[in-house]
Order: sequence, then structure tokens, then C-alpha cells
Amino acid sequence: MKEASIAIVGAGLAGLTAARVFHEAGLDPLVLEASPRIGGRIESLQGEDGSYLGDLGPNWVWPPFQPVVQHWLDRLSLPVFDQYERGDAILDGFAPQPMQQPLPGQYGIARLVGGQAQFIQAMAKPLPDTAIQTDQPVTQVTARSDGRLAVHVNHAPAICAQRVVMAAPLRVIHERIALPDHLDPTLDQALRTTPTWMAAQAKAVIRYREPFWRGRGLSGRIASRTGPLFEVHDHTTSGGAPALFGFVATPYEAREPEALRRAIVAQLQRCFGQSAAHPLSVTLRDWATDPWICARADLTGPMEHPRVAPDVLRQGHLDDRLWFCAAETATQSPGLIEGALAAGEATARAVLKLDPRARIHHEAS
Repeated sequence: MKEASIAIVGAGLAGLTAARVFHEAGLDPLVLEASPRIGGRIESLQGEDGSYLGDLGPNWVWPPFQPVVQHWLDRLSLPVFDQYERGDAILDGFAPQPMQQPLPGQYGIARLVGGQAQFIQAMAKPLPDTAIQTDQPVTQVTARSDGRLAVHVNHAPAICAQRVVMAAPLRVIHERIALPDHLDPTLDQALRTTPTWMAAQAKAVIRYREPFWRGRGLSGRIASRTGPLFEVHDHTTSGGAPALFGFVATPYEAREPEALRRAIVAQLQRCFGQSAAHPLSVTLRDWATDPWICARADLTGPMEHPRVAPDVLRQGHLDDRLWFCAAETATQSPGLIEGALAAGEATARAVLKLDPRARIHHEAS
């Protein structure tokens, strides 16, 4: 059995933020990620040369209104640029033909230079090479007689840890990871009923040779009642690689990839004309097909932005040995980038208060 002072289940932004805070306090966290990559709901589209082409998960931050985001942007020296919103939008399905219409912008909306994966790379950079292990699906956490917890990984030796931080989506934890008995009875309900933000969403990045919409005085925005994209935005990179980004309205059970790509191009051609007929690529990311992001419960009912979750999700369990820190546990911007940063840092700080070694190291530094 392997040994770890702190095991973190999930290498999304919340889990990696917690890992970095632990590392800076002198502890050696072990991060276990079920999938082959790190980042969770943050994923970038990359060219063959590794260049950034777009975001397949979250796109935006709002630094003027998200102090935790601004704090970490400053700490990690990550630059942002304004989301392009100049010009009219296209309203699709509001009249017999698509029509141009000014739409109000969103003050403060910004994108990261190089994409949201810059958060992931920057958080993970100071961690030792052995600190993050991918392809490690956790199936169970059990309490040991010696007061520690055992983290059981499919087809691998269990990890014995002093404390465990669960940073995976809460509904995924509820459905796929067995937790110890004798937990607070309200915890199970909180895990089951807290929706995972955007978990069932599919997103599309459509790349072009030229940002033709800008030359026509358009913002690249589409608001549509007919779809398949119900919302489209300019997604040109800070380096000038032209692209559009859209949210898919098609129900998850009807998202046949090739048919959906054809329908997306047809919609963009309907809205923008012949210039949109021949994109360089149409990349789809259907998060509903990712079993470590989207739980079965996230596929039923309307998409719902997570409210502030019950306090039981921000408390220690099993004598403060078991903690939760998914983005949806945050008290501010739950489910968003800010929520992930806030939850990861707050959970790590709470755990550090319980560890004399970390407290001594932190005070000495």
C-alpha cells in the first residue's frame, strides 16, 4: 500500500489549486486523476504544433467582479484580453430570416491569453513530477483502524493517507465512489442534489481562415431559437487565429457528431452567408459523454446553475480527515472558474490549520 500525507481525488482546477497551496505550505500532496489528462472541465483545443486554438470548456473570466480570479491572475502572472463584442449580433429564428441586432455586451468579460488551460499549467508547474498521477480512477475511500483513510484505485494498489480531499464533481462522487459509512446523513443528499455546472453541455469551436464577420461590422455573436447552436461568440485567439465558439442546443441523446457538424456549418452559413460555408475545422466537445465529469443525474432535468451548496460540503468529516472542494462547494461563483479557485484554496487553508507541520512551515516562510 502506498503512503501519502494528503490525497486529492481529481486534477481539475479546484484540486490543483488545493495541491499548490499544500505544496507551498511544505506538504506533499498526491493528486489522483481518473482520466488521461489533467484539467477537469478545462480543456484546450491545440494544433499539431501544440499551439492554442480555442477553449472546449470554460471561456471567460470577469476580473472586475471576480476578486479571487484577479488574485490568481496576478499571482500566476497570467495575462487576459477583452472578449471581442464590437458590432451587431445576429438573431436567428426570431423572424423568417436571420437579422442583425445590437445586443448589450458584458462589461469586464475577458479571456486568458493562451486559454483557460494556462490556469491548469501554472497551478501544476511547481508540483513534483510524481505529485499528479493520471489514469487513476478512484472507486472507494475506506476508514482504517489506525485513523487514516485508504483510497482505492481501480487496478492499482490503494493509497493510505492522513487526509483525503475529494475534488471531483460532487454527483460523480455520489454515483461512482463509495465513501465510508457513518458520515453525516445530510452529506449524501448534498452530493446527489448539487448539479455539476455545464456537465451535460456540448460545445463547438469553428475555425476559419479569416474573421469575416469583423469585416462586416459584426461581433460574431448569434442568439438562436432554432440551433443547433443557441449561442455563438467570437473566439479568435489573442494571436489572431480566427474562430467562433458556440453552445449546442441539441439534446445529448441526439448529438451524432457528423450530423451535428453539418448542421452547425449550415446554421453559420444561414446567419453569416457563404463566407461561413467552409471552415478549417469544426471541433465538438460533448461533456455529457465524459463519465468523470457528467453524472447520470446531470442528464435529467433542465440545466441549472448551482446555488451556494449546504455547509456540510465545506466541513471536515471523519474527524476532519475527509474534505470536499469541487467548484460547486464555493460560496462565491459556485461552478465557475472563480468558484474552483476559491474552493480549492479555502479547503486547503482549512486543512492546513489542522496540520502542525504545515503551520510551522507556513509561519517560518
